[in-house]
Amino acid sequence: MKTIRTVALFLLVATAGCGEAAKEKPDVTNTAAPAKVDISKLQLTDLDNNVVDMEQYKGKTVFVNFWATWCKPCIAEMPSIQKLQNRFKDDTIVFLLATDDDATEIKDFKNAHDYTFNYARLESLASMNIQAIPTTFIYAADGSLAFSETGSRNWADSASIQMILKIINQK
Repeated sequence: MKTIRTVALFLLVATAGCGEAAKEKPDVTNTAAPAKVDISKLQLTDLDNNVVDMEQYKGKTVFVNFWATWCKPCIAEMPSIQKLQNRFKDDTIVFLLATDDDATEIKDFKNAHDYTFNYARLESLASMNIQAIPTTFIYAADGSLAFSETGSRNWADSASIQMILKIINQK
C-alpha cells in the first residue's frame, strides 16, 4: 500500500508542471538559475513587433520575468509581481514580462487580466539560456545581472522587497 501511494505521489508531482506537449514548451521546475546573461543580449519586441530599445532603461533597475500564457506557476506569481510593481512605481525600476508566445496569445491574456505590465516578446527562451519558466532576471542600474532565479516566488513579501531595494541602491 505504501508503494502504491509513493508511486501515485510521484506521478502527481511529475505531471504538475507547465509542460504542454503540443507546444513543446519547457517544463517548469525550480532548477538552478541560468547562466548570467548581459542586458544587452535581451532582444525584445513589443506586442506590435517594434524592437524594445534596452538603452532607454540605462541607469534603471530592470526586472524581467520570463513566463508563458499557459504556465500556471507563472500566472500564480503575477499578482505578487503586480504588487511589487505598484510598490516601486515611483522608483527607478522597470518591469518587463517577456514570453515567446505569439503576440495574439499575449494580447488575449492581457485583455483577460487587469495587470498593468509591460508585456514583451522574446523570439526564443532558449536564446537566453532559459531552461524553465517562470524565470526572473533583475539587472542593476549599471546593466549587470544582479539576480536570477528559476521558479515562482512571492514577489510582494518582505524578503523580495528588501532584495529589490538592495539592488536599486547598488552604486
